[in-house]
Amino acid sequence: MIKKIGIVFFLVVFMSSCIPKKELTYFQGSPQATSEVYKMLNEPYRLQVNDILDINITSDNEELVAPFQQSQTSRTNTNGQINEGQFYLRGYTIDHHGNIRLPYLGEVNVLGYTEKEVREKIEEELGKFFKDSEEIFITVKLAGIRFTVLGEVANPGTLVMFQNQVNILEAIANAGDIVLTGDRKNITVVRKQLGGVKKYHINLLDMSVFNAESFYIHSNDIIYVEPLRQKSWGTGTTGVQTFTTIVSVLSFVTTTILLVKTL
Repeated sequence: MIKKIGIVFFLVVFMSSCIPKKELTYFQGSPQATSEVYKMLNEPYRLQVNDILDINITSDNEELVAPFQQSQTSRTNTNGQINEGQFYLRGYTIDHHGNIRLPYLGEVNVLGYTEKEVREKIEEELGKFFKDSEEIFITVKLAGIRFTVLGEVANPGTLVMFQNQVNILEAIANAGDIVLTGDRKNITVVRKQLGGVKKYHINLLDMSVFNAESFYIHSNDIIYVEPLRQKSWGTGTTGVQTFTTIVSVLSFVTTTILLVKTL
């Protein structure tokens, strides 16, 4: 009787502790919907507080644009490559009022603007300092999106991607992807907003993730991948690990019983 109970216990624990394939497969859907085109929300990124802008201004009036060019030069190393640390020191950081401080123009509000809208605004304001015959060329780029990934990923930490748009999949991929014990259907995104924070939940196992409001992340987002319940049980993430754990436990119990009987 005890032997039968032990076998049943072994099977129940073994079957319930293994992680099924459906918990690991991204973008699941019904067979009828596999060829369906999912519309993605793809709006331009709007600038937030603490974003850093890389602004480059060139003109045939070299004296007038010299302050901007000096700032641009200091953000590259001797090989002409981008120096991430210098963006923080020399880039144009959006303060808590939504402003950046530019030569000649002083405080310029850019909160909620797109890169294009900022460029057009600077062109309009800076154009007042140029003669009609002088050419001016302005580029405005977001100096990377900074975010933090925590929880069940291979390489948790704070990352910066030098793109003007980053989605949740790219963010997690740059953190080394979700490990076996990560709950892919329960991803939390914490986003700072004026007056507080907002929390979003994302299910990466479903194709609807592409329509999620938080599919594209913002600067300073915190992404947290929760663990599956199998991790809290401590029985292993694969069949082999689970089998080894259970055998070890049963061996310990058996040895203990035999020792008690011999006393």
